[in-house]
Amino acid sequence: MFKHKAKDGTRNLSGKKMMALRVAMSPKVSQRKLAEMLQLHGVDIDKAAIRRMENGERYVTDIELKVLCEIFRVSADFFLGD
Repeated sequence: MFKHKAKDGTRNLSGKKMMALRVAMSPKVSQRKLAEMLQLHGVDIDKAAIRRMENGERYVTDIELKVLCEIFRVSADFFLGD
């Protein structure tokens, strides 16, 4: 069965960018804190899911991407572009 993956073998295009934005926040935001922020926006997610997303081991849903854009104040193009 074919599984969708990015050119680099990861399961999403946004994980590395998500981690860079998270670490660049001031004060620095942990994976647990980011999960809490997403939960406050109605997304049921935990620290382990954030870790897997950032490592490219987990897909990012469109709902999660929309909320991440709101939290980081970036467009979806930022996450999806090369």
